[in-house]
Amino acid sequence: MRGVQIFSGTSHPGLAETICERLGTVPAKADLGKFANGETSVNIGVSVRNQDVYIVQSGSEKINDSVMELLIMISACKGGSAKSITAVMPYFPYSRQSKKKSHRGAITARMLANLLSIAGVDHVITMDLHASQMQGFFGKPVDNLFAEPFIARWIMMNVSSWKDAVVVSKNAGGTKRVTSLADTLKLNFGIVTTDRRRRKIPVTMSDSTVFFDAVEDDTRVPKDQQLFELHLHSAEATPPIPEEPEPDTAPALLRPETPPAARRPSELEAAREYTDVRVQDVVTGRLVQGQLVDDDYAEAAESQSGGTTPEAGPITENTEVVPDAMLNSMISNSSSLPPDHALGGSFDAVESDDEASVVGPDHEKTITLVGEVRGRSVFIVDDMIDKSGSWIAAAETVVKRGGARKVYCIATHGLFSEDSLDQMEACPSIDHIVVTNTFPISPSMLRRSKKLIVIDVSTLLAESIRRHHYGESVSALFHLND
Repeated sequence: MRGVQIFSGTSHPGLAETICERLGTVPAKADLGKFANGETSVNIGVSVRNQDVYIVQSGSEKINDSVMELLIMISACKGGSAKSITAVMPYFPYSRQSKKKSHRGAITARMLANLLSIAGVDHVITMDLHASQMQGFFGKPVDNLFAEPFIARWIMMNVSSWKDAVVVSKNAGGTKRVTSLADTLKLNFGIVTTDRRRRKIPVTMSDSTVFFDAVEDDTRVPKDQQLFELHLHSAEATPPIPEEPEPDTAPALLRPETPPAARRPSELEAAREYTDVRVQDVVTGRLVQGQLVDDDYAEAAESQSGGTTPEAGPITENTEVVPDAMLNSMISNSSSLPPDHALGGSFDAVESDDEASVVGPDHEKTITLVGEVRGRSVFIVDDMIDKSGSWIAAAETVVKRGGARKVYCIATHGLFSEDSLDQMEACPSIDHIVVTNTFPISPSMLRRSKKLIVIDVSTLLAESIRRHHYGESVSALFHLND
């Protein structure tokens, strides 16, 4: 292609070379390195005046070096009078920090978008953003390509029983991505969710009783604005409770009995009367320290510890278990657990299962599988594989609880931080791990993993560059071509 210069950063040179090979060209010359003090050095080796420049730089293990190198390359090409500069970022760095997760948190993805615009970028090409609304962070056009057509084509060509399979989301935030793939393949879908279990905290009741008395000394304060004082009265000084009147003496003061027809049935009665067969598709399990355990795990641990609890010590005769509703109101202000919701009451900004840290040695969650997967292949789908905890938990749930026959863990970006790939490789419930080459994967990692399969998406990126250069529409790249 005439009038085009394609540069490759140091994050993923293999992908850049493959893209150039499909476009019939070679990467343009650029000297990239570091000074002795660690500063990034960039020297563009060809003329870019009045040229369409494309810089291929994805995220990598050295994420901050990759970002800084990309910004300097954009600035250098801008200073070289390039006609247009397009950043090709298959994996967009800091994409998980696209919203505030605390009151003093930073929206780092928006900051990176501002840095790219200030450096001089004119267009951004990326794939499967963690949050699609990130496209609004830029003042320049953004093409968010989808790996779904390539994943769907791989499934149809390599999975023999894919027509009877089920697409499963490992968390509530990925349901839109899962339903889209299920609609493309015309398959059923399910969901695996985890929820923190509320611990039963024994509270020792002393000889004094707590009463809340309203302050009514100052009548000038409106009743709805009056403060409450906490008074402690001894049990001996508590006035006796008046006896209830007999039914024949004051029948008007008694509460009428609820008619049987208006009474809400108990959970046991509702379970006996409820005959909907869809309830059979809901399976629950228990996660302790990220591991799927049996239902009697708590009883076994309690018997070994001698009837003690990690929070309150041994249970004595003065110990009473406070109901959940009362306990929540008593410790709501002093609870050390992180909140279950984000700012403004939106539940889409909480940490994912891989990002959340384990709290305490007795940390326990309830994992729920919704969907019929017995005897079928299961495709667990998400946008990236970073840590392995939630993937292993979802795979063990669909196999051990749901009775699935085979499990495929599918994602667009294979980050594989720390030893997550080795942990997924050792999990017997996972049969295959499928990712694309948007994120660089070392050859040693490919050699030591027998389950890992990498799908090449360089064709999609090369076609996007070609269409953008010639001013053609890229909407055809968002769909599966039969």
